Amino acid sequence: MSDFAATVKQQADIVRIVGDYVKLRKAGAQNFVGLCPFHGEKTASFSVHATRQFFYCFGCAAKGDVFTFVQKIENITFPEAVRLVAQKLGIAVPKMTPSSPEEAREARIRGVLLDIHERACAWFQDQLRRPEGAHAREYLAGRGLSPETIAQFRIGYAPDSGFLLRDAMKRDFDEETMKESGLFSWKEDGSSAVGDRPSGKPDSEHPKADGRKPIALYSKFRNRVLFPICNETGRVIAFTGRTLATDEKSGPKYLNSPETPIYSKSRVLFNLDKGREAIRKLDYCILVEGQMDCISVYAAGFHNVIASSGTAFTDAQARLLARYSHKIVVNFDPDTAGAAAAERSLALLVAEDFEIKVLTLEQGFDPDLFIRRKGAPAYVDALRHAPRYFDFLIGRAQKQFPVRTPEGKVKALNYLLPHIHRVPSRIVRDELAQEIAHKLQIDSTVLRQELRHAAGERRVSSIHASAEVQITPAERILIRALAGEAQLSADTPASVREGEDHEFDSAHQARMVLESERLHEGLAAEAIVDSLLGAPGADLMSLDLSEAQRRLIADVLMRDGEELTPELLEGAFEALRRRRLERRQRDLKVEIAEAERRGDSAALGRLMQEKVAADRALAGLHVRTVGIS
Repeated sequence: MSDFAATVKQQADIVRIVGDYVKLRKAGAQNFVGLCPFHGEKTASFSVHATRQFFYCFGCAAKGDVFTFVQKIENITFPEAVRLVAQKLGIAVPKMTPSSPEEAREARIRGVLLDIHERACAWFQDQLRRPEGAHAREYLAGRGLSPETIAQFRIGYAPDSGFLLRDAMKRDFDEETMKESGLFSWKEDGSSAVGDRPSGKPDSEHPKADGRKPIALYSKFRNRVLFPICNETGRVIAFTGRTLATDEKSGPKYLNSPETPIYSKSRVLFNLDKGREAIRKLDYCILVEGQMDCISVYAAGFHNVIASSGTAFTDAQARLLARYSHKIVVNFDPDTAGAAAAERSLALLVAEDFEIKVLTLEQGFDPDLFIRRKGAPAYVDALRHAPRYFDFLIGRAQKQFPVRTPEGKVKALNYLLPHIHRVPSRIVRDELAQEIAHKLQIDSTVLRQELRHAAGERRVSSIHASAEVQITPAERILIRALAGEAQLSADTPASVREGEDHEFDSAHQARMVLESERLHEGLAAEAIVDSLLGAPGADLMSLDLSEAQRRLIADVLMRDGEELTPELLEGAFEALRRRRLERRQRDLKVEIAEAERRGDSAALGRLMQEKVAADRALAGLHVRTVGIS
């Protein structure tokens, strides 16, 4: 690690950095827990240790330090993670040197792609202001967007020519960069890109030296209003283009940028860059379907609004949103053609433990039209009266099925049960069971039986997960003691450590005893202890161990309890000595019986002497009575 990265890491508080992305709660003197941002989970298995400055997820085994976390959650390189953490801490960032050619290439590509998108966005904005953009300006005015809103969202216009953008960009960006940006399509050797129609003719058709015709790049977005898509920090990473043409050859009504190294559709939420502070402050967000709905709601004063790309919501988007709030009002119509996708989105949000309300506007109204026709106060009133998701579902069940009949009740119950099973909290499921039973006039015992079955399946999986490795309290104390050596090596300058007398060095004491007596041999934690003994001061999460063993180390360190005193450590040594002597006593009984059977008096005499010595040693041990065994 470079000196600068080491300086940043030393000053960084991993709890605060992670807390910008994950809602953490304290779960011990130095441990904080929350829902893992890297996989979907219902109960918190993600831990952050304040003193040791590392995180570990007991669900997906994600682990590492503050830089690893930022790299993983932001999908960036190590130098970019160091730079981002430094910026969060207000530390001036020197020019970073990539650690490998591949890392340098990735960072360069990402930087260039961000530059070309910024340039393209400014170019599209300029085209909207030109006479050729009059039709696009009329469209936006007809949708009720003011010049201020158009400027705030950096909305632009892509002219019908396929080559104007290319000609504007080629002075500063090479052909490969333009191809990788997702802003262009191309044809070669006379063939056309599938689904694209270039407008006009390329400026050169002269054959290359190898006989092939040159690649003809042309703009993917033509005769469209352009809505920039930004990442969380407000950098433009993609576009959505709304066609202004009416003929069938114009392509889809909405055209989105393809996936690129800086844009992944499933990991981005439109307007999160502008709305995240309002979402955090108000502790809820409004989710709508498209960019126009989102912009209209935002312009009406509801700044905590975001949009997905259609109704398809993903795990990554849910985890992204969960950094800011777990409360959401979903404002799209579940009865439209996108009902299946809407249903999946809502189910995913339930499983991610969101508090959901469903805002269903009057028939024929989307949020944009509703606000333009009825105004912001009417939208406020609609938000205020939006029902909870399960109230909404119960209402749908009552409308779809005649719950006055036994058959209707069975159908309504079968409709609701899959939704209830997705709820993470057993307490909440139980409350829903009572409520649904009351409203549908169903015997609650029937519903409770179904819910208990679902809860039982969850319990089985969690029991298996926690029973991977079983170790004794004494072994846990040894791991804590030896892990302290790594912490000392990582956090304390050598000039301070050398020649300084410490009142109690648990790592040094544990190392002396274990290397001389090998008390850990034959125990479940033997491989872990040997690894710690063999690599003093090493990064705990990078030891050459199995994932289950690393998980166990993390579990021990995240759940360390009482202070590691000399008495506690000595109690662990005595417990292990006692276990060893008891094990030897059992073996001696077997060996004595075998010597008697063979009539081997010499062996019998030696074994009896060893047994007497073992009995005396065991009787002389003073084991602490705090459950260390």
